[in-house]
Amino acid sequence: MLVLDHVSISVPSTENARPFYDAVMAALGVAKVYDRPGALGYGVRCNDIEDFHSCLAVYESADVNFDEKRHWCFKATTRAQVAAFYSAGLANGGKDNGAPGLRPHYHANYFGAFLYDPFGNRIEAVCHRAE
Repeated sequence: MLVLDHVSISVPSTENARPFYDAVMAALGVAKVYDRPGALGYGVRCNDIEDFHSCLAVYESADVNFDEKRHWCFKATTRAQVAAFYSAGLANGGKDNGAPGLRPHYHANYFGAFLYDPFGNRIEAVCHRAE
């Protein structure tokens, strides 16, 4: 069951956010679905035929809000994708918030990596599968 249809992250500049989000989403195998002034989109947008997908929107906003408890976690199908997500993020202006590794306090196979995007948003990639 997918709970989220779409989620939006706000940044002060989509122009500056583009290299980072293009890189981390590509590392997870997530396609860019739109790129227009003030907005970037990744994933698959739902429609009246297929409603089981999800989409990430990155919007330009002067009122960016950073709450340390808030973060966005993206699913990865392999641990290698999690590591690629982390490396791509660091190479494109992101900052470390937790290197790739097992987090057994969540569950035995929780393999995650945590980053701050170039603007301070907290993002994560996780693979739940045993490898």
